[in-house]
Amino acid sequence: MFTIPQLSFFFFLLLCNLPAFAADDIVATRIWPSPEYTRITVESATLLQYEQMILQNPERIVVDLKNIYLGKALEDLTSQVKEEDPSIQSIRVGQFNPKVSRIVIDLKGTAKVKVFSLDPIEPYKHRLVIDVYPENYDALASLLKQLEDETYQASDEVITKDEVKPEPGINKQPKPEPIIVAIDAGHGGEDPGARGKRGTKEKVVVLKIAKKLKALIDAEKNMKAVLIRDGDYFVPLATRVKKARAAKADIFVSIHADAFKKRSVSGSGVYALSDRGASSAFAKFLANQENEADLIGGVSIDDKDPILAKTLLDLSQSATINDSLRLGKQVLLEIKKVNNLHKKYVEQAGFAVLKAPDIPSILVETAFISNPEEEKNLRSTAFQNKLAKSILLGIKNYINTQPSIAFYLEKH
Repeated sequence: MFTIPQLSFFFFLLLCNLPAFAADDIVATRIWPSPEYTRITVESATLLQYEQMILQNPERIVVDLKNIYLGKALEDLTSQVKEEDPSIQSIRVGQFNPKVSRIVIDLKGTAKVKVFSLDPIEPYKHRLVIDVYPENYDALASLLKQLEDETYQASDEVITKDEVKPEPGINKQPKPEPIIVAIDAGHGGEDPGARGKRGTKEKVVVLKIAKKLKALIDAEKNMKAVLIRDGDYFVPLATRVKKARAAKADIFVSIHADAFKKRSVSGSGVYALSDRGASSAFAKFLANQENEADLIGGVSIDDKDPILAKTLLDLSQSATINDSLRLGKQVLLEIKKVNNLHKKYVEQAGFAVLKAPDIPSILVETAFISNPEEEKNLRSTAFQNKLAKSILLGIKNYINTQPSIAFYLEKH
């Protein structure tokens, strides 16, 4: 027979060797649907151990979370599925056994799946990511639809061509094919970008400006625009470049809203890629900040593009950088009519999203969202319209200064 002290010690040892199960290890769950893929994020205080299975008849994904009790954050997944989600029919969660919580994702059809973990980075803790790609989705066809479909409407607030008066001499000679402008609204989905004091999210504001710019460009006779993202979802930096090239874009414009720890800092800015290091300490800081998008938005190792990691640029890209600087100068000249400038010249740094070797590319920091006055402006529809118009006019002025537009003719 055991004495009471011996039994107590035995149970103490037993408890010490039991795995630590916790419902509150799961701090949040999120679902980001998009035409391209749907992302499910399970955020946790500790690194999650998991196993995954893809089952058929019916099509479904099973993810088992080890040493996790079912809790409210995990249960919330079931109510986050949207009817319009192109990939996911429903989600079920349950306690599969005392040691495992199970997530079952019912699919609308066959799909490709990527499951991977992300290390903590502000503002997130550990994340388990489940990306579901519809097998029949054609990203290129979707881009071409934007170019071909006259009824495509990217914005609820359509800006008519009459609202923009072309500068004298611009676009006098119609081209055999339209000039294609790829518009990249920065951040999205898991990556909110910068936040203003009033809670304004960069990803929301820049998408509104991007949609307004697309409407303006599409109203021009010999111009068309494609949106790199047209909803609240994350697009990896490498994919943004690939989509622009797939659409045979002639010009690439990435739209952002700046932030800095000093709220007094203000002004708009335009940036181009550099092959000689950053033009200033601030440009280097900004490029590093923007290049962290993949870490915050979440990219698996398989999706990282070696082209974006290159530090040495070839000669053809150097020529493209010169075109980018000329494009940036024209856009800067127009933006200064709308807002004060942070710098009176186009700055340069190693922005990963501007590394297309054959497309003049600029990054427009529309204003400082961290500045209370400029945050207020960014929330204003009128200010957004003015910014979109200024970018359009800058693009048109740039086109008008190109004697042969060789980069344009070579594509057709």
